[in-house]
Amino acid sequence: MKNFIKDFKEFAIRGNVIDLAIGVVVGGAFSGITTSLVQNIINPILGLFIGKIDFANLFIALSTRHFASIDEAKAAGVQVITYGVFLNTVINFVITAFAIFVLIRQINKLHKTKELPPSVKKCQFCFKEIPIEATKCAFCTSELK
Repeated sequence: MKNFIKDFKEFAIRGNVIDLAIGVVVGGAFSGITTSLVQNIINPILGLFIGKIDFANLFIALSTRHFASIDEAKAAGVQVITYGVFLNTVINFVITAFAIFVLIRQINKLHKTKELPPSVKKCQFCFKEIPIEATKCAFCTSELK
């Protein structure tokens, strides 16, 4: 049991696990922000352009009767396909994926390092790697150009 606890402590305090935990917490908060962005800003703007439609209220009642709202259909015990909620979720996903793409792209730009000039070259006679400054091959003793 002591080895188990010791192994767990080593696992839990590794940098990767802590980074992952922080990522999950920040990701959850970011998800709330994008959900709010979609529901409170983007969908009303899209709804304005396509005829004042609220995506959250788009549904298909699996019944022959007509219902004015999702709640009314559910209260009557009718199954509904809430494709408007699905559209909200898709828009939310696209915005989140785009934001993560932009973030990762910027991180990758910061991590790019300049390529250093080569420090070795191949001998044109024996094809062994030798220092770039060498004028004579250490392996075959050929004069290099």
